[in-house]
Amino acid sequence: MSEISEYIHHIPEKWQEDYIKLAKIIDDNLPKGFNLVMQYGMPSYVVPLSRYPAGYLNRQDEPLPFISLAAQKNYISLYHMGIYADKELLTWFEEEYAKRVPTKLNMGRSCIRMSNVKHIPFDLIGELVGKISVDQWIKLYEEGAANLTNK
Repeated sequence: MSEISEYIHHIPEKWQEDYIKLAKIIDDNLPKGFNLVMQYGMPSYVVPLSRYPAGYLNRQDEPLPFISLAAQKNYISLYHMGIYADKELLTWFEEEYAKRVPTKLNMGRSCIRMSNVKHIPFDLIGELVGKISVDQWIKLYEEGAANLTNK
């Protein structure tokens, strides 16, 4: 059994069906070029080192993370680095979430927490993950890293 299959197999029953549905929506809508791997203990979509050999934080053995999906004790977490790096995308997501979901958005910098399976915005997540290509993500990442270096 692969690490990802093992991870999914051990998700609490309460979250498993919706986690699998969310993972499929990400797979179906994510632009081509990202690879699914285990990173930071959870299934993650990354820019492969073959495409971005500099690696994350110039670690040449660590692919550039983009989206991770985790099942926590009390919620499903979607980590989307693009909403952390792109303020316009974050604003779009927050506005669309407020229009489509009757519950308040529970979010950290890049982490969307979904604790009520009845209100997981599957269609909105599908739209969100499709908005940034590999090339766009690399550019956003490099711009963000340059801004940190120049401060």
